[in-house]
Amino acid sequence: MSEHSQFALLKTRRFLPLFLAQANGAFNDNAFRLALATLYIYGPLRSAVSDPDQANATMAALLVMPFFLFSALAGQLADKFDKSVIARRVKLVEIAFVAVASYSLYTQNVPLQFTCVFIAGVLSTFFGPIKYSILPQHLHKQELLGGNGLIETGTSISILLGMLFGSYFILAGFGRHFVSGTMIGLAVLAYVATWFIPKAPSAQPEMKINWNLFLETWDVIRLAKEKRDVWLSLLGISWFWFLGVVFLSQIQPFTKDILHADLATSTFILAVFSIATGVGSAFCNVLLKGKVTLKYVPLSALLLSLFIFDLYFSSARFGMISSDAMPATSGVLLSHFSGWHVLFDLSAIAFCSGLFVVPLFALMQARTPYYRRARIIGANNIVNAVFMVVASLLSGALLARGMSVSMVYVFLGVANLGVVAYLVFSLPQTLFAAFARFAMRLLYRVEIRGLEHYHAAGKKVLIVPNHTSFLDGPLLSVFLPEKAAFAINTYMAKAWWVRPAFALSDMIPIDPTNPLSLRELVNRMKRNQKVVIFPEGRLTTTGGLMKIYEGPAAIANMAGANVLPLRIDGALYSPFSRMRGKLRLKWFPKITLTFLPPVKFDAPEGLRGADLRERQGEKLYDVMANMMFKTSNIDRT
Repeated sequence: MSEHSQFALLKTRRFLPLFLAQANGAFNDNAFRLALATLYIYGPLRSAVSDPDQANATMAALLVMPFFLFSALAGQLADKFDKSVIARRVKLVEIAFVAVASYSLYTQNVPLQFTCVFIAGVLSTFFGPIKYSILPQHLHKQELLGGNGLIETGTSISILLGMLFGSYFILAGFGRHFVSGTMIGLAVLAYVATWFIPKAPSAQPEMKINWNLFLETWDVIRLAKEKRDVWLSLLGISWFWFLGVVFLSQIQPFTKDILHADLATSTFILAVFSIATGVGSAFCNVLLKGKVTLKYVPLSALLLSLFIFDLYFSSARFGMISSDAMPATSGVLLSHFSGWHVLFDLSAIAFCSGLFVVPLFALMQARTPYYRRARIIGANNIVNAVFMVVASLLSGALLARGMSVSMVYVFLGVANLGVVAYLVFSLPQTLFAAFARFAMRLLYRVEIRGLEHYHAAGKKVLIVPNHTSFLDGPLLSVFLPEKAAFAINTYMAKAWWVRPAFALSDMIPIDPTNPLSLRELVNRMKRNQKVVIFPEGRLTTTGGLMKIYEGPAAIANMAGANVLPLRIDGALYSPFSRMRGKLRLKWFPKITLTFLPPVKFDAPEGLRGADLRERQGEKLYDVMANMMFKTSNIDRT
């Protein structure tokens, strides 16, 4: 397994039990709903409901309603108590729910069946904040993206299998016995799995539960808005559900009216769509190598719209092959190029949806304070529910005005372009960073070494690179894993090119003659932001180290920070250095950035004033000289 392979998580106790509990719950919910829908449309319950379509719409509303009512309460409980304990209690209640749901299948009691659908929504509402807020407690930061991808993949496939299982077996001989027995068995397995979930201690045990559901709902929405990146992630996730509701709810009409294909073909298309969503979710970790970033989110949203537009033309071409009188089968779909084209577009839309949503989930979890994470996820569920209801109403209104399903999809693609524009406007730094990294890797073949030392340095870190060229600052601004603060001489900061060059970092002008100006750097490190200072103070004119100033060592000592040496190699040979006439320069030399192990600058007892500064300066020079030696090729003259 590679370092970032999420599938290794399936072998761990800190992930597998939660994965199984979630997957089994998703399977049961959808098996029960589709079993009911099938009985209303094709089975003995046709006479029990006056309008099967209305019955299905009622079930959809009952399933969503608990997210409005109880998400705020569910978030509070998950933040106040041990999440593993709440998970066990939810899954214990789920066994009783499945038993009652099975009883409702036998008695053909429609009100009881509707009540069970509502209870299924309640259980999902209370389990949602647990499954997403527990992941950051049990997974390392570099595993968070893969864990979310697997949860989304497992949920997508479980939903698909549950829908197929419930709709297919409920009308077979002993169908109700088989469906009920399977659901009860899986509910018991889910409950057993929760006993193996490691403890997830309370994030805020002293919190008082606010039983005013409406006031608390407003409060959690307000909390979610406090951090802009979290709020944007939440809106992005809700947009994903908006798209999903419209697409999945219209798959059958799309297959029947646009492709002129039979019911089995719509089931086949639904399977392809669900699997592609799961594959996209899982692939996200491979693409991003475990890093929580939104750099591919705008691109995946743009591709999603383009494939929606292409689907309009490919489905029209296939629709001319068949007719309502002779509906096409799955075999016909697979026997024509236009049929494969339709499947490719649908798969690409689903795949891009997975790429779109997983980083948003991971970012929301990573950027939310641990003591309110479950409540923020509750707020996410509330906003998701709002978007899903609006999606259902809007698609219904467009269809009622005579718009075809394929045109509804096109309308969705155009609206999604608006989301792309909003993302580009809201995340300019993310997009610019991705473009800058690509350009620099293309031109300078930039290689990063020793990242394990960067991660081992901790949160309070002073990065001290050698200073070889005017490229050094922009290079570090682009390639450092986190947004850092750069100390810049106030005179240099006035140059026209400096601010664009450090657009991806926090530039802090420092007046060397004013000791108080250094306090801002200390405060940044105390707030766990990494700070970069070039201890030489000026570009090298010899190819080696210039004079090392003691200031950076003193700043690290005041902040209690680790010092992280960083060797920049190769930029010295570019035209942006001051080595013209001394070295053979190249326009685009290969550049290597090498992190060395972090060093702690502890002050000896009793050493004060000038003596302390002198010792710190000497130690910093030793660190820098040792860095140059260890990263040099000592096997040649």
